[in-house]
Amino acid sequence: MKTCGAWLSPLLLGLVAHPAFGHSFRFTEVTLALRPGGAFAVDVACDLDALALGVDAAADSAALAARIDDAMSPAEREDLVSRLAELLKRRLRVRFDGEPVPFTVSLPDRGGARPPGAAPTALGLVARLEGRVPEGAKTVSFFASRAFPPVRLTVVGTDGRPWPVEVLERGDTSAAMPLEGGAPPASGVAARFVRLGFSHILPEGLDHVLFVLGLALLTSRLRPLLAQITAFTLAHTVTLGLAVYGVVSLPSRVVEPLIAASIVYVAVENLFRARASWVRLAVVFAFGLLHGLGFAGALSELGWPSGRKLLALVSFNVGVELGQLLVIALALLALSASNRLGLPRRRLEQALSLAIAVVGLVWTVQRLA
Repeated sequence: MKTCGAWLSPLLLGLVAHPAFGHSFRFTEVTLALRPGGAFAVDVACDLDALALGVDAAADSAALAARIDDAMSPAEREDLVSRLAELLKRRLRVRFDGEPVPFTVSLPDRGGARPPGAAPTALGLVARLEGRVPEGAKTVSFFASRAFPPVRLTVVGTDGRPWPVEVLERGDTSAAMPLEGGAPPASGVAARFVRLGFSHILPEGLDHVLFVLGLALLTSRLRPLLAQITAFTLAHTVTLGLAVYGVVSLPSRVVEPLIAASIVYVAVENLFRARASWVRLAVVFAFGLLHGLGFAGALSELGWPSGRKLLALVSFNVGVELGQLLVIALALLALSASNRLGLPRRRLEQALSLAIAVVGLVWTVQRLA
């Protein structure tokens, strides 16, 4: 156990430092408005000060605004704005029928009054892209590079009505949406939600990863492990589906601490049991119901593609399962490698379970605070 402890200490510190709430999303809010007469305007809401200065958006807003407003001359500020416009033209794309079109960039709220209590900003929080829809175009799509957080895209038709919200991963392109409205292509919806489900496990779903690892640490036999994973999958599929269709709902302040507590339970049970039982199977199913509500909480702001909600739901679940299976495969490979290195398997499983239990306990306390 001494050898395990030497590398478990930094692991514990890193995991505990992970945000207590595993289902928070940061979005770049994008509204693409199609205007009568063939024009379009795209409002991109993001931290323009940080983007222009090439620093992390988590940096202090007041300090960034001061660097621009106080430390730069008027000519330097205008040069910064020009470089920001060129950067946006390189990293954002508005495509009609798959072809990018040119646009101009303006900063409509630069220098405007800020609401009381709002974070200071020199350049504002909205960049507006304006251009013309090509004659005869049939579809529109939007792209933002990985420099931006995930995009929450709203398209507003020429009649002023918003279409269903679409969420894009970093560096992703939206579905090609018919200019007359309607459901996006099924293949694009399926691919996007599979990727979203997978990324919600790896790398974003560390709480779900630890729970699945806890399952894998109790038994190396494939049949009981698959039985647990199947029970977990069925359970979270049921509650995710019910939540998406508005049948059940629980606030995240209730669900998230319980998910963290489920990690603690599974990890602690690993310390005292050598093999899975039918009781464990029932407990895993119950915890799967909780994790499904966690998935639903994470997806509550996504918006579901019109006419494709069931397809999106199934595709998301497929992505989640692919992520879980990869976690299990990697865990089993690591445990097998430890056997070949002569490490006592049971002591290693207990050491890892203890580490997972400690992290889960810290998260539980944080989420209850």
